[in-house]
Amino acid sequence: MVQNKDRFISNITKNTYALILAGGRGSRLFELTDWRAKPAVYFGGKFRIIDFPLSNCINSGIRRIGVATQYKSHSLIRHINRGWGHFKADSSEYVEILPASQRSGEDWYVGTADAVYQNLDIIRTENPKYVLVLSGDHVYKMDYGLLLAQHVETKADMTVCCLEVPVEEAAGAFGVMTADTEKRVIAFNEKPEQPNEIPGKEGLCLASMGNYVFTSEFLFEQLEKDNFSDASSHDFGNDIIPSIIEKNNVYAYSFRAPNSDNQPYWRDVGTIDSFWEANMELVEPKPQLSLYDKNWPIWTYQEQLPPAKFIFDNDERRGMAVDSTVSGGCIISGSVIRKSLLFSRVHVHSYSEIEQSVLMHASEIGEGCKLYRVIVDSKCHVPAGLSIGIDREQDIANGFRVTKKGITLVTRQMLKDLEKKAD
Repeated sequence: MVQNKDRFISNITKNTYALILAGGRGSRLFELTDWRAKPAVYFGGKFRIIDFPLSNCINSGIRRIGVATQYKSHSLIRHINRGWGHFKADSSEYVEILPASQRSGEDWYVGTADAVYQNLDIIRTENPKYVLVLSGDHVYKMDYGLLLAQHVETKADMTVCCLEVPVEEAAGAFGVMTADTEKRVIAFNEKPEQPNEIPGKEGLCLASMGNYVFTSEFLFEQLEKDNFSDASSHDFGNDIIPSIIEKNNVYAYSFRAPNSDNQPYWRDVGTIDSFWEANMELVEPKPQLSLYDKNWPIWTYQEQLPPAKFIFDNDERRGMAVDSTVSGGCIISGSVIRKSLLFSRVHVHSYSEIEQSVLMHASEIGEGCKLYRVIVDSKCHVPAGLSIGIDREQDIANGFRVTKKGITLVTRQMLKDLEKKAD
């Protein structure tokens, strides 16, 4: 029976086209997305956020993938070309970049539904039976085959992937749905201030993950209809879903851990605090998100780099890292790293102390620095002797961004501005 089920899912995934929406800025990440789209933001030591939905597709057996880009997409496109360009279109396996190009009018993408509509000509050419629309800016591992299987078994026109989320967390932040005992969606509200609770689960609601499955002809029909509506904002949550739930078969798919009712790992790393917290979770002894899972690898592009190096071992200066993740190409020279995550090619000079911090790709920390609960953006050169995250008022005076939870963000431009002040 398992083999038949596996074959059933395999046939469905082969008939599926996945479109990842990766054009968002992620404005709540502030300076981290000044020069890159949110899906291109670094995460977890060697990955980018976009690697997670892409890896989920590949591991689920979905090999026809389009990535719709828009906002400051250069680094995202470069990453996809380098890390995901090895698939061959002539074998019906590819990851294809779909930049906003005004194919259906003079506007750029104006909503999630419009982003799909403007690529309908490309999707139609592939002639898929099912279309999987995915958000490109969340961190999680998920077998989309199970989602697709439910979509087919329930004979749904559309299936909305959802999570059980505390009401206070969902209020004003997530699309929230109400489903009957057969999982059919009977109400949908986009970012309501007072979400409907799940019957029998006080304090919890069904929140949309921004992942949808459509039977292709139904999707085409609804997008054509929405395109000609002057009242529409051309968004799935605001417009498409509320307009179809009464007369069509729209079902909820609850994202669950295999063989368990536990809620799997899923993070919207859309704020400075949530980004820091998600990275810090990875340095725990047994993180909920395992990046060491051979059965569900997360693929990415990475440089060919030498191993991480720790040098000097005496009482005055000792190169060491404890409860930390250190990527290839790093040099820890006579400094102490505690509960921190270092991306590739980070160089920490002697007599520095780094704690509960995220140091991104190719950043450099000068001698005698002290960093506590800090995010250092890529290619930053922190000058010798600087303390960050110790004195909130001083950090603000130095031009760094400090969140309400006390996380300090440092970027190259901030350091350049600080250098000018010193002169």
